Amino acid sequence: EYPGTSPLLNEHRKGIFACAGCDLPVYSSETKFDSGTGWPSFWQEIANSIGKTVDNSLGMTRTEVHCRRCGGHLGHVFDDGPAPTGLRHCINGVALSFKPAAA
Repeated sequence: EYPGTSPLLNEHRKGIFACAGCDLPVYSSETKFDSGTGWPSFWQEIANSIGKTVDNSLGMTRTEVHCRRCGGHLGHVFDDGPAPTGLRHCINGVALSFKPAAA
């Protein structure tokens, strides 16, 4: 998938973004922000929802994030995000499904 091609990039309703592989809730709409990168971005994950590993591919060191339950790749986290965490979880939209909050 290429940046800017995820329909979730423009998802602005309240709700939960879950792992597309196993449906575990991983991000809340409350922490989503427009990073200008073309990828859905969040400043914090839902507690106990993701795992992190060091990714040395592409000639750089990055922190890869994956679903805690099924291990599915979600994206990467960088330290150039907004307050309060200063983190930018840059997530591949096809790795997520969106569940709107109840009306």
